[in-house]
Amino acid sequence: MEIWINPRCGKCRVALTELNEAGAEYTVRRYLEDPPSVAELEVVLERLGLDPWDITRLDEAVAKELGMRSWGREPGDRARWLAALAENPILVQRPIITADDGHAVIARTPEALRSVLPS
Repeated sequence: MEIWINPRCGKCRVALTELNEAGAEYTVRRYLEDPPSVAELEVVLERLGLDPWDITRLDEAVAKELGMRSWGREPGDRARWLAALAENPILVQRPIITADDGHAVIARTPEALRSVLPS
């Protein structure tokens, strides 16, 4: 499994602690230093079952500067959102965990995090 983190994020640190305590094998991707491409975002979104606007941190300064709250949220708008996320990875919600079984979660809640922990 892989976890996308921002080391300054408390929820990311909690997720790492939980993964370690569960003995999970995982790799860390510091996505601000190693931003995902549009193609990688598409794969993760498919695994999450979400659209790009669902994983966008709209309260970030760059989102406000871009006026993203007013952007369309139809299939034809996806490319614009994906490009913004790829260009500004701070906009990507975190932590995102892609599990070995094919699903992925935004591990901001204990329930979401538990869904990827080994049993």
